[in-house]
Amino acid sequence: MSLSLAIEDFLTETGPILDVRSPGEYEQGHIPEAISFPLFTNDERAQVGTCYRHQGREAAVELGFELAGPKFAEMIRRGNAIAPDRTVRLHCWRGGMRSGAVAWVLSLAGFQVVTLAGGYKAFRRWVRCTLETPRPIQLLGGMTGTAKTDILQAMAAQGAQVLDLEGYANHRGSSFGALCLPPQPTTEQFENLVAMRWDSFKRDRPVWIEAESRRIGPCRIPAELFAQMEAAPAVEIVRPIEERLALLVDIYGQADPEDLVAATERIQKRLGGQRTQQAITLIRQGQLTEAFAILLDYYDRAYRYDLERRQKQIPQVDVTGLSPTQAVQRLLEKAQISSIFVA
Repeated sequence: MSLSLAIEDFLTETGPILDVRSPGEYEQGHIPEAISFPLFTNDERAQVGTCYRHQGREAAVELGFELAGPKFAEMIRRGNAIAPDRTVRLHCWRGGMRSGAVAWVLSLAGFQVVTLAGGYKAFRRWVRCTLETPRPIQLLGGMTGTAKTDILQAMAAQGAQVLDLEGYANHRGSSFGALCLPPQPTTEQFENLVAMRWDSFKRDRPVWIEAESRRIGPCRIPAELFAQMEAAPAVEIVRPIEERLALLVDIYGQADPEDLVAATERIQKRLGGQRTQQAITLIRQGQLTEAFAILLDYYDRAYRYDLERRQKQIPQVDVTGLSPTQAVQRLLEKAQISSIFVA
């Protein structure tokens, strides 16, 4: 039996989500936690599309069944492995023939199947609408190396609502940000991840977000969310440069020195030729503290310029010598912040 649901109900249903689009479509973007369960390979999807354009729908349907038919038995076996209780949700791009065909096959095999009305396209509309939903935001700012991410994680451990944009982007937000991290998602998939998290937040409590520029590596923060961030209040944490340098060496000291060199060369125009070469020489000599001191001068100037551009007065909280958990407590001790940390 197959039941079609709108996106809001589809997301709250039980059972694994099977994405029957081609692998290439899935890689571009998919519902978080959905499993790739393609009816066609990338090449087969292209063949069917070409047939449809040149020979019409009837010929394309015939070709589609010719290509997919031999796969049905294996799809049933794989479905049993994924969902032993034989309850699944599935979708294609627009909720059309691909999801209909797979739902038909699995239903004949005894599965309880829920399909997504409008397919992945409906999910993407939901993403856009969700990101437009207002939430009370509190930004956490601070110069490079002040352990903002660690503090946000400590907040989350204490029950605060935290949106870890850098975590979803697999990027720390600078030229060096991708080092020692998994590959970055596409911007589309980044939006999907952020929207799912955004939808889970309670509307009567603040959401803590690290202050970011519009891009985190290759991922662009959705315009709807960035507009809310731009209007949100912020607090800045400060640490002495010695602590910041120690943190950066701890993070990036495990990276390949030549990757550090490449990241340094990417900011050469802004850092200046002489300073770039000084930093590269120090990196290759293993003197990372001295190299990062040169790089921090550039990043600190960029940070201060951005604050001046925004023309905002941001309260500062000194967290010198404090662990992330202790830093959270220091933030709570500030009257202007404690009132918005917990509703």
